[in-house]
Amino acid sequence: MKTKAQAMLFAAFAADAMALAVHWIYDATKLTKDHGRVTEFLKPAEGSYHFGKDRGEFTHYGDQMLVLLESVAASGGFRLDDFAYRWRQLFTDYRGYVDGATRATLGNFARGEAPEDGGSSSNDLAGAARIAPLALCYRDDLDTLVRAARMQTQMTHNHPEVVEAADFFARVLWHVLQGQSPVTAIQDVSANVATGISLAEWVEEGLQLMTVDSITAIGGLGQSCSAPQAFPAVIQLIARHQDNLAEALIENVMAGGDSAGRGILVGAVLGAHLGWTAIPTEWIDGLKSHETISKLAAAVEVKKDAGMR
Repeated sequence: MKTKAQAMLFAAFAADAMALAVHWIYDATKLTKDHGRVTEFLKPAEGSYHFGKDRGEFTHYGDQMLVLLESVAASGGFRLDDFAYRWRQLFTDYRGYVDGATRATLGNFARGEAPEDGGSSSNDLAGAARIAPLALCYRDDLDTLVRAARMQTQMTHNHPEVVEAADFFARVLWHVLQGQSPVTAIQDVSANVATGISLAEWVEEGLQLMTVDSITAIGGLGQSCSAPQAFPAVIQLIARHQDNLAEALIENVMAGGDSAGRGILVGAVLGAHLGWTAIPTEWIDGLKSHETISKLAAAVEVKKDAGMR
């Protein structure tokens, strides 16, 4: 049976694949001029960050999320040591872009630091974005989901803002999978954010702009990878397009900048809310790893039903 939790997973991967060819283009006007309105997966052109990848493949963010899914499927749940091993193996002769957070973490590991301590100091929101496989596995266990989300994030992005963002979106995904609307879930989780953390302010920034078109809103909030810019942009996209996943992911890409990091979270939340019918069929079928993701998701479901978490 195809569940909303599985739709959440596929929507997250589709969001990353949508961003592949135009990732980190910050001039939204030039993006439109060169690529038109991006409504399908494109092959990265020479000179782009992900040149050498094919349409329907993933950025380094999506590839790491796939490794997390592989780890969860193999282990019957989240095991930091297994994820760390597979993550390091991914970047042995990796065919793709390796960002600063990854290079710093690999360096820390090479110096003997343990997975729980070896994360970079990066505050890129992408470190918190990989959590859809964990939400698939632990959608009936909020406490375990939150712990796992924090740990997987801290392994590569050991920055308080990013770890707290992972905690936040894990809770939002859990509430949405229980049937709450995304905006209600965001507001409820935000109301319980600890004092002194900026997340509640970022939520308010994003919600205040929900009536503004996303390209304009994100241009004002900031298009960068950093949590203070990317977090409120994710909230804006979810709130403005709560009932239209495809439009949310297209507008996210057209807004430029770190569209992959933002998109994974937007896709996950709206996929959890709207289910399979909201995801264009050609996006699902166009994923190069479609069959692999399907098999791994099924394995997670089997082990979850058997209580092997």
